[in-house]
Amino acid sequence: MIQGNYFQDNSDLQTHFDHIIDWNELVTAYEHNFEDSAKYKATNDERYAYAPSSTQEAVDYYKSIVDSLGEIMGDFVAPRSKEMDQIGLKYDSGKVTFPKAQEECYKTLKDSGLMPISISRKYGGLGLPATVQSVMCEIAARADAAFCLAYGNINIVEIMERFASDEMCNEWLPQIASGKFSAAMALTEPNYGSDLPNVQTRATQDADGTWKINGAKRFITHACGYIDSPSIILTLARTGSPESGARGLSFFLVQGKDVHVAGIEHKLGLHCSPTCEVVFENSPGILIGKTGYGLVKYSMGMMNAARLTIATQSLGIGTAAYFEAKKYASERIQFGKPIEQIPAVRKILDKMEREILATRCLVTETGRAIDLYHWKKERMLKEEGKSERDVSQDEGIRRWEKLADLFTPMSKYYASEGCVAIASDAIQIHGGSGYTEDYDVARIYRDSRITTIYEGTTQLQVVAAIGGVVSGMAPSGHLRAYAEEEMSKFSASSDLKSLWEKLEHAVQLYKGIGDGKTKDEFAFETVEIAARFVAGMLFEKSLTRVDSSQKNSRAEHSVAYNVDSLAIAEGNLVRLERASRQAAAV
Repeated sequence: MIQGNYFQDNSDLQTHFDHIIDWNELVTAYEHNFEDSAKYKATNDERYAYAPSSTQEAVDYYKSIVDSLGEIMGDFVAPRSKEMDQIGLKYDSGKVTFPKAQEECYKTLKDSGLMPISISRKYGGLGLPATVQSVMCEIAARADAAFCLAYGNINIVEIMERFASDEMCNEWLPQIASGKFSAAMALTEPNYGSDLPNVQTRATQDADGTWKINGAKRFITHACGYIDSPSIILTLARTGSPESGARGLSFFLVQGKDVHVAGIEHKLGLHCSPTCEVVFENSPGILIGKTGYGLVKYSMGMMNAARLTIATQSLGIGTAAYFEAKKYASERIQFGKPIEQIPAVRKILDKMEREILATRCLVTETGRAIDLYHWKKERMLKEEGKSERDVSQDEGIRRWEKLADLFTPMSKYYASEGCVAIASDAIQIHGGSGYTEDYDVARIYRDSRITTIYEGTTQLQVVAAIGGVVSGMAPSGHLRAYAEEEMSKFSASSDLKSLWEKLEHAVQLYKGIGDGKTKDEFAFETVEIAARFVAGMLFEKSLTRVDSSQKNSRAEHSVAYNVDSLAIAEGNLVRLERASRQAAAV
């Protein structure tokens, strides 16, 4: 793997951080009058010692964290990724053993204090907005996608901070933030993958009020804990009747010491990330929030963050593949010259680069949408004492929540599918050597393949996005209003305007398909056009924020990206038009 600071050596990532992200907007939403800094001045509470007191301090604070992580990931973790992958994990009698190199990486990150990125300062975390978290996840995934999961696993407890009692948060979150515990999420069951409303693991309450969990979960990342950090497992279990569906499910904290890890999966990739099968046998559980809200509110409340995490992980994997391919192409001599000078190879490299540039625009905007609704909503609920009804009627929150609910499945689908394609192209550029384990691109490709599957397959992301696309393109829809507002901020190209027209046409054709099954079949074509339009629009908009030294090259990539999008849209419209005609003829 290429070594170096994975933030400093990525010019586009720095461009987003320094120029494209609107920090005034984001810091205002997240830091809310810099209350954490005021708490430190009033109390000298060390938990708030690094809390910023101005927008510039906030940006400097965020950047110092990202820069520190870039150094650790690029100079310490990346050189050990091959060893971690090749040695892999060992399982024996319920215990998982990690490679020595992985233990060293985990300890280094734990000691650095860079792990609790989504836990607030109140509980000993770093207190970072989703936009910054996504940058960190991308950097970590570029170094090693499997280790990235270990690095970020404790941050799933953010859901506890939102919904658990103050007493429970005060007891558990500081311990998790300090690294005393790792964390896992147990939703999936052997017979129920994405069909969560039919989860059968049961939770029953004893006379003394204690909850006991019985059942089995599968594909549970890090349920075994991590080296010297035993796990706490956030578990979805049924408290209602077997027929109660989603409304009968609740959420529990279960300690890893109270479950049996029956085995780990032997996977195509992610060799140093333990994917566990877990058996619950009268395992004590602590209820999180209220019964009956486990799926409909708590688990679903995590979806935006989870989808953004995999989108940024996908972007990191794709970035690793591109940089490795670019390096190889500059060094590999064929026909008396580096292969990067061969037009066919140059064409592949250019497409890889522009896809990464466009995807980063889409992923960054997704983080923005989450930040602009989530933190204002939390503040209104917890600090201003507003009711859920009052909050739901706030127009700003409604707008960004709708956009976040659309952009998260859209970016997860788009980034993960692109990640696999880019990793495949990296092997192609390496030729026969890329198909061997001598080069890192083989591992990168193996690791990439899971991204279109976990946290919801591409097909499920399309199902989640299509409603937002169709309703969002209505005359008063949120997507239409957003796109028109964004395009008013720059001079949109004729290609982008043409793509916008094709999106409008695609939505009308899709709406005209009366048969539900046929609609399901052609949802992808509609969502793909929408995703490429949004990414292309943000890509063009970014040209107004970069300096002159980058503008020409970036503009060339933007033009080529829109040409790709128009070609794809034309093909999709042919399919939609045929489906619409066939539906009308029935």
